[in-house]
Amino acid sequence: MSLKSLRGLLLAPLALMLSGCNLVLLHPAGVVAVRQRNLMIASVALMLLIIVPVLIAVAVIAWRYRASAHNPDYAPEWEHSTKLELVVWAAPLLIIIALGAMTWIGTHQLDPYRPVERIDATHRVPAGLAPLRVEVVSLNWKWLFFYPDYGIATVNELAAPVDTPIDFKLTSPSTMNSFFVPALAGQIYTMPGMQTVLHALINKPGNYKGFSANFSGSGFTDMRFRFLGMSAADFANWVSGIKAGGGNLDRRTYDALAKPSKAEPVHRYASYARGLYSRILNHCVDPGQMCMGRMMAIDAHGGRPLGQGGMDMGAGAPR
Repeated sequence: MSLKSLRGLLLAPLALMLSGCNLVLLHPAGVVAVRQRNLMIASVALMLLIIVPVLIAVAVIAWRYRASAHNPDYAPEWEHSTKLELVVWAAPLLIIIALGAMTWIGTHQLDPYRPVERIDATHRVPAGLAPLRVEVVSLNWKWLFFYPDYGIATVNELAAPVDTPIDFKLTSPSTMNSFFVPALAGQIYTMPGMQTVLHALINKPGNYKGFSANFSGSGFTDMRFRFLGMSAADFANWVSGIKAGGGNLDRRTYDALAKPSKAEPVHRYASYARGLYSRILNHCVDPGQMCMGRMMAIDAHGGRPLGQGGMDMGAGAPR
């Protein structure tokens, strides 16, 4: 078998594995994901500056000093070279310093809690452009999205206008999950009784995949949603269509929705109960439950009821 045939045979399994991949992480559509990709590529390139020369050196040394070569410069008593030691230690050290500095700067610039400051590499976000606020709840096994500025809610469907910052607030009523739209930004966890934050922006219209990147039970594989990047006009029409469709996400509807289910279809609600996201976050959806925010405020006052010897710090959710 020729070397060319052998190489083709070895590469065939790799080609088959990659044939169904669109490598979205290398071709993202959001400014945050693009910067994350660039950081990843730059990190790999820096590491290859050491890995590639070492692999080449291993092959060259093995060939040059094979038993049948009979090299005249064979020196079995050789034990030290200052120049070689300098190269061996200085080159990796410089790369580690560069990699550490680049990673430290990139980590702070790509902090999910840091608001998006640029639409792309050359344009900053206009000063008067209000972000789109989205409140995210990971249910078993579906995604619930609230749009507080529009009063609508959706299940397993998320939409946003292009070139507009998106401010996500995320929580979970039960199991921890991970919100991930590869084309948009990195993943962020959702946890019960806690709120995480993610800032992102989509640059290109399209229909993108979103899913949970954290195993959360038997329905995990179907915990997926579509993220729609739209023009401003198309997004306005999308909102208007949901409002015209009717339907209200009240407490009873939420209780039914919160029950575990697999492969849940898309649901759209023209309105939802006031303060529902806050009540989910504070574990007080059902009547008679004390919200966590109120409970913690009482604890902060030594267990005294609020309004009796202390200032009411708020219930943590609308009553």
